[in-house]
Order: sequence, then structure tokens, then C-alpha cells
Amino acid sequence: MLVTRAVEPAEREHGSKISVVVHASDPVSGEGAVALLRSSPGITLLGPERRHEADVVLVTVHRTTEDIVCWMERAADESTNPEMRMVLVAETISEHHLMRAVGSGLVSFLFREEADRDRVVRTIRGSRRDRALIPEQMVGWLLEQVKTIQRTVLVPNGLTIGGLHDREVEVLKLLADGMDTTEIAQHLNYSERTIKNIISGMLTRLNLRNRSHAVAYAMRCGVL
Repeated sequence: MLVTRAVEPAEREHGSKISVVVHASDPVSGEGAVALLRSSPGITLLGPERRHEADVVLVTVHRTTEDIVCWMERAADESTNPEMRMVLVAETISEHHLMRAVGSGLVSFLFREEADRDRVVRTIRGSRRDRALIPEQMVGWLLEQVKTIQRTVLVPNGLTIGGLHDREVEVLKLLADGMDTTEIAQHLNYSERTIKNIISGMLTRLNLRNRSHAVAYAMRCGVL
């Protein structure tokens, strides 16, 4: 049975504070993770009822089972924080489960025997700066998956790795240069209505909030 360790809720603080929720497969692991993080500067622990707000969800288990991966997927779906990241500490994980976990926001995986206090804290802090920590073997799995998706899905449909169409990338590059709708339309020889439709369709399809968010997303995907 999964146990989400309850901790005293702490209000999110301004500055460099990172809000963290701990989810564990057993009470002992949960107690240990909470004790470890409670004394770490710059980290604010949230109770399980506020997991949707967390910057980082630390999942600590023995084996990465189907139930664990399903829980991670639910947590990602329920999150109201678009920058939420997950860090997983476990003895092992299968290739299939790793792919699904990455899709739910997993950025780092630590083997339990290597997960001492300093490494866990460094990994949590690094995840907020988009620094991933994945064992070499698992990096190979991810690269092969990316190649397969690119070959069988993206290229045949004229998409980039971030799911953006070539025309959308053109528009985003000009937005990043500070152009407005009229200027972009003139530069690309499109109507303003076409440019607005391109941007609106992209925001809706990728669940992006506004133009600035779209530019940031494209930069994170490496297409700008």
C-alpha cells in the first residue's frame, strides 16, 4: 500500500525556496526523506494535500511498480504548477516505466544505495534549474525512444521534437525577436488573420498560456 507522508504544511516563500512534497512506498522511507529535507536550507516541505502546488515531488520507493507510475501520472495531471518536476529514488525501473515517468515530469532518477542526503538535496535543487540526473544506461533508453519518435512520428508530420510545426517555429522566432502580429505577417507574407490562427492553434494544442509562454517552451525544446 502506498503511503504519502504527511508533513506540516509550510507556506511557499519568496526567493529561492523550493516547495517539495514527499511520496513514499512505506512509512520508514517517508519519515527518512522528510527528516532529511526538513533540515535542508532553501527547501519548504508541503503536506500531501498541497502536492498540486509543489515545485518538486520526491518519490522514494523500493521498486518502481505500475501503481507508482500511475500515481506519478495522476500527480502530474492534477498539478497546478506548470514548472513541477519529479525526482525518483528507487532500486530499479524498467524502460517502459521510465518513458512514462519522464512524460509525467520525471527529470532525475537516483538509485537508493546512492541516495545520500547531499545527493538528494543537490538533485532536487538541480531539477529546478532543468538539470537532469539519469544513469547512463537510462539515457541510452531515452535517446533511442527520441530517435524512434522523430523517425516515425515527427518527421512524417513536419513536426519538431517539441511538437511544433515548421510554420509555428518561424512565427515563434519572430515573436522572440520582438515583432508584433502585423510585422510577422508582413515578414512571412501571410495575412494577420493567418498569423493569429497559427498562434492560437499552437497555444491551444500545447496548452500554453500566452505568446511569452510559447517562446519559452520553444527555447526549452531547443528549437529557438
